[in-house]
Amino acid sequence: MEMYHLSRRYMNRRVRIHDCYGRCYEGEIVGVDSNNVYLQMSGGVRTSGKAQISGWSGAGILTLSLFTLLAIALI
Repeated sequence: MEMYHLSRRYMNRRVRIHDCYGRCYEGEIVGVDSNNVYLQMSGGVRTSGKAQISGWSGAGILTLSLFTLLAIALI
């Protein structure tokens, strides 16, 4: 539940997100629901690890499960 509230607090802001698999993502949080955070990937942004781009509301939006997130930081 902590990641849900943190994601809501950082809505529409640029963040760096680390997950439990050692991957790091950068972008803007554009949506949050009870299970996922939706990250708008911008041009020139580095994403380490393997990422699946979803079709939620357009190209370049990454769906990340809240249950796999370790840290969210403003950048």
